[in-house]
Amino acid sequence: MKRKLFISTVITVGCAVHILQAQSLRYSIALPYISLSAYSEQQQDPFSFTGNQAALAQTKQAGVAIYSERRFLLAPINSYAAVAAIPSRMGNMGIQVNYTGFKDFNENKIGLAYGKSLGKKIDVGIQFDYYSYHIPAYQNASAVSFEAAMLLHFSDKFRGGIQVYNPVGGKLGKADSEKLASAYSFGLGYDASPDFFVSMEIIKEEDKPINVIGGFQYRFEGRFFLRAGMLSESSSAFAGAGIGWKNMRLDISGSYHPQLGFTPGILLATNFGNTKSESHQ
Repeated sequence: MKRKLFISTVITVGCAVHILQAQSLRYSIALPYISLSAYSEQQQDPFSFTGNQAALAQTKQAGVAIYSERRFLLAPINSYAAVAAIPSRMGNMGIQVNYTGFKDFNENKIGLAYGKSLGKKIDVGIQFDYYSYHIPAYQNASAVSFEAAMLLHFSDKFRGGIQVYNPVGGKLGKADSEKLASAYSFGLGYDASPDFFVSMEIIKEEDKPINVIGGFQYRFEGRFFLRAGMLSESSSAFAGAGIGWKNMRLDISGSYHPQLGFTPGILLATNFGNTKSESHQ
């Protein structure tokens, strides 16, 4: 009980001090682990578009996925994410839902995304978000913002792209005294083979230093996965292993922060329905 009260107090005081500054952007609310495949042609999953909405354009099959992590092994700051990717003849749709926190402080995000191919070399995507946070006995606030992204196919194996989050500065609350941070990212991905992928992403969030994320994913024996990477901003590392069977995939992941410690996570994804043919792109 004391531990929970202490965490609640720290979070609430931190938010009060921060109220006149740019709202910290949770550009992944969960770890970058879940969006690592955004720049891969061969190893996409339903979470890919959370790293770049244009990745939706290459979705061939409908799918859903959920992810949960216990940050630094503390239950009050658990984080959850759920997505759905839905292909269609008119372009592909994505739904994203995020929640982090507990009853005394929580953040929520609901996003609706759309991705479409403009030819063999360019994919584009956009997402509209509703963000809110809740602090009992203090305040609630919300804002509407958007994200936009583009992917360039330099070759069959090499892709690059950009993403912008909240470029016009969405305001939180009726007083408009707090705003969501803007963020810009640039990423590259290389499918060295159908089973091995490497990527690098540079993220610049408002009022924060540049964050460089590098990672790889390796698939072997047709159904086993390994994924790992690093974040420069916090000198943190993340890794995970997964297994796929039929249309299902299960990952167990973890990350380590030098000061705050270990964070375990679990991901479950599934695809269903018919595969969309290339002619519908």
